[in-house]
Amino acid sequence: MAEDKVKEDIRQRYGRIATRVGASCCAPEVGGGSNPITSDLYADRETVGLPQEALAASLGCGNPTALAELQPGETVLDLGSGGGIDVLLSAKRVGPTGKAYGLDMTDEMLALARENQRKAGIENVEFLKGDIESIPLPDESVDVVVSNCVINLSANKDLVLSEAFRVLKAGGRLAVSDIVIRGEVPAEIRKNVEAWLGCVAGALEEYEYEAKLIAAGFDEIDIEPTRVYSAEQAREFLTKAGLDVDRIAPQIVGKFVSAFICARKGEPSCRFS
Repeated sequence: MAEDKVKEDIRQRYGRIATRVGASCCAPEVGGGSNPITSDLYADRETVGLPQEALAASLGCGNPTALAELQPGETVLDLGSGGGIDVLLSAKRVGPTGKAYGLDMTDEMLALARENQRKAGIENVEFLKGDIESIPLPDESVDVVVSNCVINLSANKDLVLSEAFRVLKAGGRLAVSDIVIRGEVPAEIRKNVEAWLGCVAGALEEYEYEAKLIAAGFDEIDIEPTRVYSAEQAREFLTKAGLDVDRIAPQIVGKFVSAFICARKGEPSCRFS
């Protein structure tokens, strides 16, 4: 099945990343150079006390743990937790009365995350092996579901969002960072820009993301851009791909963005300030 092949490709790629900490999911294998997606996501004050390996293995496109406004005592689940950076940050935010779960399907990433947890000395964390399409937790067991540039990778996003809704408590919230596309982009250009972005070949248009959240049962949906990517940032890669960057730039301005996506399982509103 195509879905199985996508999952296996991702598993192998992230396994390679885990074994060479410091690589990024979104560029090194497809073009190298500076990476506007994964750089400068976390303030220095947030990462004090965390091992450098956790930050170096960050694969995200945002900082959902900060934007989610986690509260002491909450239970948090990170979908596609990778090297564990967002799980460890979540655990610090919810404190000893709360708990942070990390879910990942890649053995190498889980090993790296558990080692990072050991080095950080953080106890209120548990890493689980499994698929984000089949979360190994009971119904209504977490207060917040976070994720960082992972849902776009799934070949079955409807199932991912349905599972997130299932494990959230009534009034719980989904708070994820992900890549979204705003508006129509010609197929040839979209293919090449996505190759540059690397980890977002399955990125949805904004209206598609919202529709899937509604279908899963979520309310109070809010999609806010946090970074907007330009052709200039990908000039070298796109030029090597044989594209005229000056010609295509007007067609992608403001179209590829990192966004913070917030939704609620029931009231109250999840809109962030």
